[in-house]
Amino acid sequence: MTTRTQNTFPPPIVEARRWVDGVTFPPDRPLINVSQAAPVEPPPEALRRHMADIAMNDDSVHLYGPVLGLPELRSALAGEISNHYGGDVDAGQVVITSGCNQAFAAVISAITNEQDEVILPTPWYFNHKMWLDMQGVTAVALRTGDDLLPDPEAAAALITPRTRAIALVSPNNPGGVEYPASLLRAFYDLANAHGIRLIVDETYRDFDSRTGAPHDLFTTPDWDDTLIHLYSFSKAYRLTGHRVGAFAASPALVFEVEKFLDTVTICPSQIGQRAALWGMQNLKQWLAGERAEILDRRAAIAEGFPPLADQGWKLLGLGAYFAYVEHPFAIPSDQLAQRLVRDAGILLLPATMFAPPEEPSGARQLRIAFANIDRAGISQLFNRLQSLTF
Repeated sequence: MTTRTQNTFPPPIVEARRWVDGVTFPPDRPLINVSQAAPVEPPPEALRRHMADIAMNDDSVHLYGPVLGLPELRSALAGEISNHYGGDVDAGQVVITSGCNQAFAAVISAITNEQDEVILPTPWYFNHKMWLDMQGVTAVALRTGDDLLPDPEAAAALITPRTRAIALVSPNNPGGVEYPASLLRAFYDLANAHGIRLIVDETYRDFDSRTGAPHDLFTTPDWDDTLIHLYSFSKAYRLTGHRVGAFAASPALVFEVEKFLDTVTICPSQIGQRAALWGMQNLKQWLAGERAEILDRRAAIAEGFPPLADQGWKLLGLGAYFAYVEHPFAIPSDQLAQRLVRDAGILLLPATMFAPPEEPSGARQLRIAFANIDRAGISQLFNRLQSLTF
């Protein structure tokens, strides 16, 4: 008998880290780790001081809190979403979770049964696929083209009586692409017409290259009948270790999700939530600087890629924390990724971790999570890739 955990693959980040075991990296060629989309630096000092202060002086942060999150944070996020998207979101439609992965897990648990289906564009975010596997829910692959954008008409052909949702990520993980507002509207209309949910994961929203709202879905009357919106504070304020995510949805869905959250974590991290709230209130200028730095690193990828293109590499997607590339070698990407650790001192993820085994693109493509290397590091990365001979 296959158990729920045996029904899915090993965590890709954990698996990739094992490739480094036993490998020595000389001082003149240290490891370049572009495998994980997570800040490697702690929160800014002012935020850490605030966290230390409440840890020492506010006894309530060490106790259980509300299952659905701090009312102040729910209200602040509802207001921020309303202002940013020009919609009308109430605090009762917002839930704080222990990271954005838990937000996805919670809503999937509330809207699906075993043998139901959720449509995921490929390349997909692997943790979404893993949770569906462990829930006994079928992930229906929606293949994308060279632009990595999903096609609503192709998605429509995949909808069956068991389809419960379409899950999109924008800016995309792993592809980096930013979905046009018109594309998100088309998927919303498709989901609404079929009475299914549209899950839009905007974990990397704060690093979108576009100004203003990336879509108008929240302006739709009764948006919460169809839309489930996911968000993360982890990337914005470097709170990955404190696990603070969120989602916005209908009050009816919030009621169901509360059962899941009360059973799994009881409440999100109290200190993490207070940190997220303080960040929203005090770090807008700092976050704007973080966004500018990420956009500059994105520009460095685009500017530095032509020599690789001359060698047969293709830049398929670029945005937020990610560059998604196609390699020119006659070797599958999973084997290539492991050889890159030994031969070039580069740790990145193969596209086999983001696609079904039968999808040929998995063997040709790679994800580069560039957010944790600066312009000099990006230049060094490209120099090493250009010197490869396989």
